[in-house]
Amino acid sequence: QVQLVESGGGLVQPGGSLRLSCAASGTIFSIADMGWYRRTPGEQRELVALITRDGSTNYADSVKGRFTISRDNAKNTMTLQMNSLKPEDTAVYYCNVNDQISVARIRVYWGQGTQVTVSS
Repeated sequence: QVQLVESGGGLVQPGGSLRLSCAASGTIFSIADMGWYRRTPGEQRELVALITRDGSTNYADSVKGRFTISRDNAKNTMTLQMNSLKPEDTAVYYCNVNDQISVARIRVYWGQGTQVTVSS
């Protein structure tokens, strides 16, 4: 089993920055895609950013140019650097990890969530 620990959330003013971190540990086979999702009350979970094993990235249009996702395969960690934060970025952010067990089997893991609040 894989355990995910998230950190880095908090309260910031509009225009500020935060860095979220996700650390994976346990019985890891081979982590494929990793990503960050967010959810606000009454809304569907939204993909914020994803990153593949080799570093290819994809971002939601709403955060493109402001957020940067990265990973360290040696450390099994992932970060989300969030700059120029807006009130609409306020949400609970969740780390997602896909562990490739075999050619045809992937185990999906989720972090506990970390609150990001952007307010003046």
